[in-house]
Amino acid sequence: MDYQLCLLFFLVALVYSMAGFGGGSSYMAIMALYGVSMYTMKSTALLCNIVVVTNGVFNFYRQGYLPLKKALWLSVASVPMAFIGSYIPLKEHVFFIVLGTSLVIASLLMFYRLLPFYSEKKFSKNETSVYKFSIAGGFIGGLSGMTGIGGGIFLSPLLKLAHFDTAKNIAGLSSFFILVNSIAGLLGQFSRKQISFDYNFTIPLLLSVIVGGQIGTYLSAKKLSEKWVTVATAVLVGYAGARLLMNANA
Repeated sequence: MDYQLCLLFFLVALVYSMAGFGGGSSYMAIMALYGVSMYTMKSTALLCNIVVVTNGVFNFYRQGYLPLKKALWLSVASVPMAFIGSYIPLKEHVFFIVLGTSLVIASLLMFYRLLPFYSEKKFSKNETSVYKFSIAGGFIGGLSGMTGIGGGIFLSPLLKLAHFDTAKNIAGLSSFFILVNSIAGLLGQFSRKQISFDYNFTIPLLLSVIVGGQIGTYLSAKKLSEKWVTVATAVLVGYAGARLLMNANA
C-alpha cells in the first residue's frame, strides 16, 4: 500500500466531510491516477463513502443539522434509481467524461453562490418543494448509480441555489443522501457480481477515511462558517472534475 494514497484519502475525507460529502468522486480520481482497475475503483469508493457519511449522518443529526422528513423525501426516488443506474454499462472513457463534466459544473454552481451579486434569501419552508426535489433526487440517483458515487455532489449545489435550507442542514441532507445511494449502488454491483475488493488495498484506505471523516465532520458541525464549508467543497469538486477530464482526454 502506498502511504501517499492513504494520505490523499485522509485529506479528501477530511475536507469533503466538512460539507457532508463522502468524497467518492475524488477517491475515484485519485485511484485513476494510480492505475487502479475500474471495478475496484467503484467498489472501494462506494465503501469509503459509506464509512465517512455514516459517521457524518450521526453527527449532523445529533447536532440538529439533519431534518429527517426532508431527507426521506429527497431519497425516496433516488435509492431505486441508484440501484437501476448501476446496471447501465459505461465504457471507462465515457465514464470519466460524464463524471468530470458533472463535477466541474457542480463546482461552478457553488462558486456562483459566493459572488457579490448573489442574493442570500431565506430557505423555503413550503413542504410541497420537498416533493418537487424528490423528483430531482431520482434523476441524481440514476446518475449516481451509473458513475458509482453517492450523488451528494450533485444534490448540494441544487439545494443551495434553490435556498432549500441552511448550509449546515444541506450538509446533513447530503450525508444522508450519499449514504442511502452508496448502499443502493453497492447492492447493485453485488447483484451484477461486479464488486471487486483487494483487502490489502482497501482496508488501509478505509482506516484513512474513517479518521479524516470524523475530524472533518467535527469541524463542520463545530467550527467552520457556512461560507468556508461552501468554498472548501467548491475547490475540491472543481479540482476533482478537472483531473478526471484531463485523464479522460489524455
